[in-house]
Amino acid sequence: MNNFTESVVEDASLAWLEGLGWFVVHGPEIAPGEVDSERTDYRSVILDARVHAAIKSLNPQLGEDQILEVKRKVCNPEGSSLEMRNRAFHRMLVNGVTVEYKAEDGSIRGTQARVIDFDEPSNNDFLAVNQFTIVGEDERRPDVLLFINGLPIGVIELKNAADENTDIWKAFNQLDTYKTRIPELFKFNEFLVISDGIQARIGSLTADRERFMPWRTIEGDEVVDDRYTQLQVVLQGAFDKQRCLDLIRYFVVYEDAGDGKLAKKMAGYHQFHAVGIAVQETIRASATEDGPMVVREPRSGYMAEPMEAGSPGDRRVGVVWHTQGSGKSLTMAFYAGRVILHPAMKNPTIVVLTDRNDLDDQLFGTFASCQDLLRQTPVQARDRAHLRELLSVNAGGVVFTTIHKFFPEKGSREHDLLTNRTNVVVIADEAHRSQYDFVDGYARHMRDALPSASFIGFTGTPIERADANTRSVFGDHISIYDIERAVKDGATVPIYYESRLAKIQISEDAKPKLDSEFEEATEGEETDKKEKLKSKWAALEALVGSENRIQLIAADLVEHFENRLTVMDGKAMVVCMSRRICIDLYKAIVSLRPEWHSDDDATGQVKIVMTGSASDEKDWQPHIRTKAKREELANRFKNPSDPFKLVIVRDMWLTGFDAPCMHTMYIDKPMKGHGLMQAIARVNRVFRDKPGGLVVDYLGLADQLRQALATYTENGGTGSATIDQEEAVALMVEHYEVCCDLMHGFDWSAWQGSPGERLTAVKLGQDHVLGLVGPTGKLDGKQRFSDAVAKLSSTFALAVPHDAAIEIRDDVGFFQAVKAALTKNIGGGKKTKDEMEYAIRQIVSGAIASEGVIDVFEAAGLKKPDISILSDEFLAEVRNMPQRNLAVEMLRKLLEGEVKTRSKTNAVQARVFSKLLEEAVRKYQNRAIETAQIIEEMIQLAKDIKKADQRGEELGLTFDEVAFYDALEVNDSAVKVLGDASLRLIAQELVKAVKANVTIDWSLRENVRANLRVIIKRILRKNGYPPDMQLKATETVLEQAELLAAGWS
Repeated sequence: MNNFTESVVEDASLAWLEGLGWFVVHGPEIAPGEVDSERTDYRSVILDARVHAAIKSLNPQLGEDQILEVKRKVCNPEGSSLEMRNRAFHRMLVNGVTVEYKAEDGSIRGTQARVIDFDEPSNNDFLAVNQFTIVGEDERRPDVLLFINGLPIGVIELKNAADENTDIWKAFNQLDTYKTRIPELFKFNEFLVISDGIQARIGSLTADRERFMPWRTIEGDEVVDDRYTQLQVVLQGAFDKQRCLDLIRYFVVYEDAGDGKLAKKMAGYHQFHAVGIAVQETIRASATEDGPMVVREPRSGYMAEPMEAGSPGDRRVGVVWHTQGSGKSLTMAFYAGRVILHPAMKNPTIVVLTDRNDLDDQLFGTFASCQDLLRQTPVQARDRAHLRELLSVNAGGVVFTTIHKFFPEKGSREHDLLTNRTNVVVIADEAHRSQYDFVDGYARHMRDALPSASFIGFTGTPIERADANTRSVFGDHISIYDIERAVKDGATVPIYYESRLAKIQISEDAKPKLDSEFEEATEGEETDKKEKLKSKWAALEALVGSENRIQLIAADLVEHFENRLTVMDGKAMVVCMSRRICIDLYKAIVSLRPEWHSDDDATGQVKIVMTGSASDEKDWQPHIRTKAKREELANRFKNPSDPFKLVIVRDMWLTGFDAPCMHTMYIDKPMKGHGLMQAIARVNRVFRDKPGGLVVDYLGLADQLRQALATYTENGGTGSATIDQEEAVALMVEHYEVCCDLMHGFDWSAWQGSPGERLTAVKLGQDHVLGLVGPTGKLDGKQRFSDAVAKLSSTFALAVPHDAAIEIRDDVGFFQAVKAALTKNIGGGKKTKDEMEYAIRQIVSGAIASEGVIDVFEAAGLKKPDISILSDEFLAEVRNMPQRNLAVEMLRKLLEGEVKTRSKTNAVQARVFSKLLEEAVRKYQNRAIETAQIIEEMIQLAKDIKKADQRGEELGLTFDEVAFYDALEVNDSAVKVLGDASLRLIAQELVKAVKANVTIDWSLRENVRANLRVIIKRILRKNGYPPDMQLKATETVLEQAELLAAGWS
């Protein structure tokens, strides 16, 4: 017998929280009406007395009136939406509540009343409550609520790991339901946790499935969830009292999600601990002493620890290497917020440094949305004079600038000293020697201007061990979150690589050749390069941009992308070598697909994004836009539902640009090193069920990729930057062969025929799968086939449009149709996203559309019945179906649905029918009875269920009274002694008595249950119910009452 239930998971959670110092209490003990009640009614979600006591304790200067005013404000945050109210509450939680009070000298003073003491955890009240009933739109009972000072800041929803029909995403769906049914709870929310006891995820109020992330570490020094359950790690890692308070205070931001909506974002474990180490190292680096530099051995995967060689006052904070796509920009903002508030830094000045204007704009946008975190408004330096003005201050400020603005006055070789303060911190984005030239270039001038500033670097690729210059400025890695770790965590998706050189039929003479000495020219520098480089660049550009080659690339690209879209909706980016090639390629593409073009920036499926000026050629001008216009295009491209599908770029959007729905990048430009790594990471963002990104190479960058990966690996990186598409193809073929083996002996050629023939093929395919016998001798084909098709679908989406994928696409469509029909819910209920993998929702070879999945009745050629009136005619149709295995499966689904429905209203009936069904199915799966016999048994069971529905009329009882009658009738001796008439009277009396005594939460209150037991026993005794069976009958009646009580209340 399986004793592993959801309550076991709940008890373990409470034990772990108690071990962290949280006080634990059972919800019904503090429910309204109880001796220890802490609420006046079930609609209230705060613990009023605890809130009051905390405000009074933390603000001794306030009188009672002011305490009540603070409590009123914090408990009633204002806003037009749940998210707005949540932000208003969060601001009061972190910043305090503005209130005026009378001082001892009689003057009126203003203050920010504290609701939480963030610096000293012991001054707060940490409480975990299970089974806390809340009445909103209806009655709900979250598994565990977390309160700090009486305010419900956390919700933990749990499921049973031993139940194969549920998982953590059922818990996620439950939280979504709570948000609409009991929204009052969520205006105070800071954390959401979902778990089945084994897996666990943590997310924010607005996080979608992709942004519920694992928490892999407890203390931050190592990943430990391979040794402990994920639930234990997330609870002990994130809900240690100080870490929990720090998460709320420093690691929550709100961003504009578009359409007037707010997105609430919370740091992941790698961001949280990276910032903690970085702040610690900043305090050290900004001290007054100096010391030697030592290069540490490379680390891999995940790391967050101080620099081994760091010395007080060495001005080198370190390098945070977090792979692209894992939230590096937000990590920088979290870091800035913590440094600004740290008392040791004495109101520092933060300088955020980039090497390009578009990166400066993008990063500034991230910081601008984090003003609450920064406690000030960041400012972008317009020019060199403005930069000098911004940095000539005594304290404070968050200043954004490009490195080029650090340039000495005309005629001077050195930059003037701007400040010698030690509390200046320079945050460099993508801190590589090639970006900043720390020895001879602008960065040297910056060191002249800010000689006592401390430097920290953030990068998506590792600093090379040979790069002594960059290390001399920043120091060594202090935090690592590499590709392999990010993919394992689900923070990014893997990137696949496909070379299309062989598809472009041009002569060897005309093929562009790359050499190791070639350096790319960035946009705007095409005419500024040294003569030697310019000539080499011009020769290559002429080959790459030849008319014949452009036409061939355009034709291949259009076909390739359209094939990609048949299996995975999304967007793509084309990276070209020059602006001229961008425009020529655009013309070639729209000549093939005129409908993709539009002169209006608000419409059209393909656009070029590039810079330029009025002096550029006339036919370039429509593609040269203002910064505002480029922003509008960016917003269109990021919107998954916008028809703008394909963007052509030269340099724009290759770094710092996030469009998660983009799944393909076509590269036709010389790239190498960390620039190449950064560019291809545009397709590694997590989006819905996107299995991976694809990089398509038209120029022959395989060697450059290998060199970049070698650098990555040498410097501690694990995992591959890209995976050869052939690996995905090989996996696809492997899974395809498994599916074909499962369908061995079945001819599905009718799938290529008329709609009617296709329906028949699916129907017969289901019957074949349902008749498959597994290695143990059981009929387990449905699960084996579903698992195999799911794996095939994922790899197929990655492999398209490889020739091998195109060759099997019709077969894949058939397999997916059979799987979808097998897993289709009986009753036609709407399918949730997690019930089908992403590929099935797309059109595969025109075979099947997501919302038109063939269902089991349609495939069987039967009218869909009303399950509640299983007619004899319908059952006769099923009995005579030639597809016997399909008939069994259909009846099983129908009966399981009926039993599940009854389990919510009539426990006795549900148990009886469930046991009969389980026994029949078990015999069939073990091949103890033939198909014909199981069909007869199931048809008889269906008739029995139908007959059970008529018992109320026959007995003259209501629906509720029948349920209680069944609870009494389960005892055969009682039926013999009392007869039907007496049992009917007892059932009617029980319904009246129980209804009169149940209230909200009654089933969780032992005193109410004890009183009901007394009442039930009294009624049974009075009516002569057999004494030896009264105890069992009493418990069965109570169980039945729990099922019906929700409807009564």
